[in-house]
Formats: sequence, structure tokens, C-alpha cells
Amino acid sequence: MATSKKKVWYKVLDNKNELPEGRVKTVTAAHKGICLTHFEGKYSALDNKCPHQGGPLGEGSIENGMLRCPWHGWDFHPQTGVPPGGYDDGIETFEVKEENNAIYVGVEEEVPHETTVSDIMVETMVNWGVTKVFGMVGHSNLGFADAMKRMEQKGKLNFYGIRHEGAAAFAASAYGKLTGKPAACFSIAGPGATNMFTGMWDAKVDRAPLLALSGQVATQVVGTGNFQEVDLVQAFGSVAEFNHRVQSDSRHAELMSLAVKHAILKRDVSHLTFPDEVQERKAKPYAKAKTPEKRMTTLEIAPPKEAVKEAVALIKKAKRPVIILGHGARAHKKQLAAFAEQLNAPVVTTFKGKGLISDHHPLGGGVLGRSGTPIASWFMNESDLLIVFGASFSNHTGITPKKPIIQVDFDPLALSKFHKVEVAVWGEISRTLEIFEEELKSGVNALDQTKEVAERWKIWKEEKAKRLLEISDNGVSSIAVFDAMNQLTPENAVMCVDVGNNAYSFGRYFESKEQDFLMSGYLGSIGFALPAAMGAWTAVGEERPVVAVAGDGGLCQYLAEITTLVKYKMPIKLIVLNNHELGKISKEQRAGEFDVWQTSLSNPNFAEFARSCGAWGKRVENQEHLKAAMEELFAENGPAVLEVITDVNLI
Repeated sequence: MATSKKKVWYKVLDNKNELPEGRVKTVTAAHKGICLTHFEGKYSALDNKCPHQGGPLGEGSIENGMLRCPWHGWDFHPQTGVPPGGYDDGIETFEVKEENNAIYVGVEEEVPHETTVSDIMVETMVNWGVTKVFGMVGHSNLGFADAMKRMEQKGKLNFYGIRHEGAAAFAASAYGKLTGKPAACFSIAGPGATNMFTGMWDAKVDRAPLLALSGQVATQVVGTGNFQEVDLVQAFGSVAEFNHRVQSDSRHAELMSLAVKHAILKRDVSHLTFPDEVQERKAKPYAKAKTPEKRMTTLEIAPPKEAVKEAVALIKKAKRPVIILGHGARAHKKQLAAFAEQLNAPVVTTFKGKGLISDHHPLGGGVLGRSGTPIASWFMNESDLLIVFGASFSNHTGITPKKPIIQVDFDPLALSKFHKVEVAVWGEISRTLEIFEEELKSGVNALDQTKEVAERWKIWKEEKAKRLLEISDNGVSSIAVFDAMNQLTPENAVMCVDVGNNAYSFGRYFESKEQDFLMSGYLGSIGFALPAAMGAWTAVGEERPVVAVAGDGGLCQYLAEITTLVKYKMPIKLIVLNNHELGKISKEQRAGEFDVWQTSLSNPNFAEFARSCGAWGKRVENQEHLKAAMEELFAENGPAVLEVITDVNLI
């Protein structure tokens, strides 16, 4: 004999007067949506979903004695739920009682949650190490979001609700760049998913692992021009290395495993899209989440012997070798510094590789290229051998092909990508360094260039001191901003930089210590700094400070994310250089012999905006107040914004 389910009473109105006569209201009893009506002196409770398209009846109205659905105007009796005309598509009703002036609704006791496809996939995702998700919950991803909520309640996942999906993708990209592990960005179908596209490309071209998760409209309406219908598999075909729609009969745990595995091993973007009806589908009884156990191979690949032999011969012969580090070498900083010390060779970096050796190291030579220092370019020009680790040889970096080159990279396609090199060494960097160091124990012929490094730094610092004297009535110089940062920025901070003149000045004037640096390298996307800082903070937590440096043009693209900092108590320090202009573009227009046009900006008071969001904010207009204000910034415990009015011509 079937047993009846227990009825549970839920208070839905603290005071019955909250719902006047002749009105309706949506309330919730446990997880059940209820349309509460007050009609002819009686309170009644009906299922909140219209039986036709699920319209929310609690948002409707009582007209001519009938409850009218707000979506398509169908009528039901506000007490019985019966439609006029003898139709059989009535609405389920629930018992109501009044106690102490409050209204209660009785519904059947909820059945225990049954594992869904989304539960299996979220658990698998977490097992593979994807525990940080940035995104926005919406109507076409609610089932998957609910599964993430359960995992977050278990303390195994952190979800950060952002204000724009583009910021979610940038945050996930920055997390991947900093840690080498994927975070996820999450969106609804249609515009939410397409908003993530730029950040996904940023991760792809900078070789950062990223997992993109998007909702999708129900499969049954695909192809009909349904609301927010976009073919997301086709849309993301160019950016995602692994790109699939999850289906009801997919091997769900395996699909998620492969998505994360591709992101990690390929250092690329994976994308899964979830049709609405699949997300809440009950998992098969035997379905289990998967783990990466025995699914990942070691990446410590040794280079071919012949390449090692040729490289070692060149290194032994060189008198003035110079080591160049790119972003791909970031996991091997200590070993690379030891290798440089073995050769007494200067180390310079690409802009993306800034900070891979401290500018205070006796062999540190700063940044090459357009955002770099004359120290780095001088040593490259004086060298007789370039030993390049994890760099991509982009035009921006400016590594000359006119010098003999040894290039070491884990990606064989990156080797000799734009021109031939003397020795292309395919191997994992730390394993290659071990072999190099062993082979070179017998000695090298290189000169000790340590003294020269100090001499070149002395020349450059004298030049910077001269530039620091340049003052203006139009604002503070960028040189002064970064001079103050050199003195006050925490030595172990993670620093996120935007695109524009602020980035060029940052690369040129900021002297790195033990900081890590994140930027939109190959894509060069304006607006990167603030959302990237959010991603960085979720990676390092309270262990390291996080600093974002942005121009006014870039910051305005994701300015609302300051509210995200406040919501999640992210103690990020944001320094914005406000010159009321897209200064880099004005400069390029002049260089191209165009008129300067449409580069002026109308900005808010960023400090006041930050305070209105609940963060600390301060504005500096004069150089004499800069250092004290920056000391206040770094002393703050919570999110803080320092706005500096700068002169666009003093960069």
C-alpha cells in the first residue's frame, strides 16, 4: 500500500496584510513556487507555473474575477485554479492556513535530491582541480548552477558572481596564466556566452588553460530561432581546442574529464555547452564522477641528444651569451637564475616574462622591446649568443634574428616559428636545464658580465632620475607613479597590468623584485587588469597581495567589477592613471600622420565611484601627495582604488 507523503507547513507571509484584497504574489514554500492570491476575503495558494508555457502566475493580476497569466492572458479561478469554459488544464492548489496574522502554505515534504548529470560533471570538474568558477547565473544554466551550489556548500568549489561575462573569462584566463591550471568561466546561452569570447581568446593566444561552460536553450527548440538561441559549438569552434555540446546520452564524466585534460595538456581553451533539459536530467544509477588518477602523463620530456650536443657546443664557445626568458618559462624561475649564474650571463625578459628574474638580481637586465629598457636591448646587441627559453619571438618583443640563437620550448611548433634558429631544443625547460648544467660542469668560456649589468643599470637610473624632474600642471608623470610604486609595492605582489601607455610605462619604469606579472599579451585586450586581478586573488588568497594597474580607458570597460571586489571582500589594490585620453591611440595617430581624433575621454571621479561601491578610494592630482596616498592605499585591508591624474605627455 502506498504511503502518503508528509505535509510540511511553510510561512509565506509574516503579516497577511502584505497582500491586499484582489492582489496576487509569488512566494516560495521550501523550493516550491507558489502563486498566493487574496480574493473575496480568502487567501489561496496555486502552483506558480501556468500549465501552458510556465508563466509566473504570481506576477499576473486578478481581472474580472479571474487570475490572468502575465505571459499570454489565459484565465484561472484565483481560488480553485480552474479555467473557464470547462477546460481540463487547471492549476494545482495547496492548503492554506492563518496563524497569528501570518499565512502558511502546506506542501508535501520534499524528496531527497537525486543525482543529476550536472552533479556528476561538476564533481568530475572539481576532482580534476577546477575549483574556481567566475560567471553569471541565468535562466538557461540554472540546473548546472544548482549543482555547483551543492559543491560549494561542501566547501569544494568557489563561485564568483561577476557583473559581465567578459570579466569572468579574463579572470579565468589570468588564473590560468598565474597557476598553469584551469579555472572556469560560466554563462547563459546567447549573449552571456558570446560575452566570454574575448577573454577566451586572451587565454588561447597566451597559452593559458581555461574551461568555458555555457548554458544552452532546450534541444527541442534548436533551429527554430528561439529566444537567445546561438549555435555555441559553431560559435566557439575557432577558439576552443575541445568544444562539445553535452547530450542526454553523453558519457558525462568522461566528457568533463577530457575537457579539463585538453585545457591542461594543450594549455588551451575547452568549452562545454549544456542544453537546458540535460542539466537537470537524472544521472544513470551506475554513473560516477571521475578523477585524474592515472589519466595524466608526466611532462618532464628530455630534449633530443643531438640538439643538446649542438646547444652545449655553442654555449661553451660563446664569450657574451645572453639569456632571454618568455612567459613560457615562468614555472622555472629559480633554475633559470641558477643557470645564468653558472654562465655569469645577463638575463633579460619579454614583456610577458617581466619579473621572471628580479631587476635587483646582479644579472637581471630588464625587459626587451617596446615596453622595455635600454639595458636589455644593449645586452642583446652586444651578445654573441642568445639562449631563449619559453618566448614566442613576437614583433613586440623584438628578439633579433641576426644573432646566433638557441631556442628551448616544450611546443615543437613554437620552435623556429618565424625564422630559423641555430639550435631548436624541444623539451621541458627544467629537464633541459638539468642536462645543460651537467654538460657544462667542465666549464665555459663566457666572460663575467655582472659588472657590466651594474654599469648599465646606473646609466638607466640616472636617465630615469632626470625624467622624474619633468613636471606639469596637467597632472603627475607616469614616471613618478612607478617610482613611488618601486618604493611601496609589496615585494611578493601579483601585479596585473592593462593595455596602453600605462603598460608601456609600467614595463619601462617599474623595477621588479619577487612580483609576478599578468597581462593580455598577444591579444592585447584593453580592460584586462581589474578582472585579471580578481582571478589572481582567487589563486593566491591572503598569501600574497594583488595589485592592478590600469589606464582610464581600460578600467571603464569593467568598472562595475569594483562591486565584485566589495561583495567578495577581495583586498585588491587598483591604481588607475587618469589622463582623460586614449593616449596610446593619440600617439599612434600622430605617428601614422593622422589627425588626433575621438581619443578624448569623459571620465567619472574614480575615487568617488569606488567609495560609492563600498571600497576605499582616493584621488591624487599633485606629485607631492602621491607617495603618502600610495602608502594609504597599501595600508588598507580591503579593496582600494587610488586614482592619479596624470599628464598624457609624460609617459
